[in-house]
Amino acid sequence: MEPTATRRRAPGMSPEQRREAVVRAALPLVAEFGTAVTTAQVARAAGIGEATIFRVFPDKDALLDACVAEALDPTNLLGQLRSIPLDQSLATRLVDAADALRAHLDRMGAVLGVLSATGHRRRLPDARDARSASDAASARGAASAATADKAAAANAATATKAAASAATADKAAGADGSDGAGNVDRAGRGAGTGRSAGRDAATAAVHEAVAELFEPDFAALRGPVDALTEAFLGLMFGHGRMPGAGPTLSTEKVVDLFLHGALDTDRGQR
Repeated sequence: MEPTATRRRAPGMSPEQRREAVVRAALPLVAEFGTAVTTAQVARAAGIGEATIFRVFPDKDALLDACVAEALDPTNLLGQLRSIPLDQSLATRLVDAADALRAHLDRMGAVLGVLSATGHRRRLPDARDARSASDAASARGAASAATADKAAAANAATATKAAASAATADKAAGADGSDGAGNVDRAGRGAGTGRSAGRDAATAAVHEAVAELFEPDFAALRGPVDALTEAFLGLMFGHGRMPGAGPTLSTEKVVDLFLHGALDTDRGQR
């Protein structure tokens, strides 16, 4: 008789892994329902019991805050930008970059927009209000694409990460201290300074990742790489954001406009 194989129980998730899984499941629901989303809906989407959510989040507002932070986190955007093959044409590289930037902006806008419309006011952390070092670590701090030091990021807490969107650096956390949903930072200048540092680091990381896409064509460029990168990012950040601006151009059209201008010179010569 053959020995019976011993069944091994799959290792459980760490609190951080569980937190990330809950946020991933919650994001599309938050984008659809805003503050009306229930923890029961999130639990079903994550395939867990509702009580499990409250082992990693003290309440639903904390979960919503984590969703805001995740929507603003540029880590995934930077991974996409850095994976664009440099042996493609400049136009193709920039279209890929534009697609990644637009997807990031759309996700961020959907989450922030519906939460703002449904009355969510993100609670900005205060040093006096920190729950614990583990909570700060699980918030993942200012997770900038430059893969900022994890330990330092943990101490920066959720609001720094939430403000670290290079895509809409000043719009997401404006000069007035707003958090991207129109809520003013009432935690004081100290929190604003931390958010600015995280935002600046993320902005610089996105700028660097896009600048690398220009480098293979350096000899053919009509200006400095940094200046062209700023122009391209400015075009992407502002494109389609004005109310009543009309149909949104495809990323291919936006890149063509950036590379070749608004005039059809061939038609003008005919």
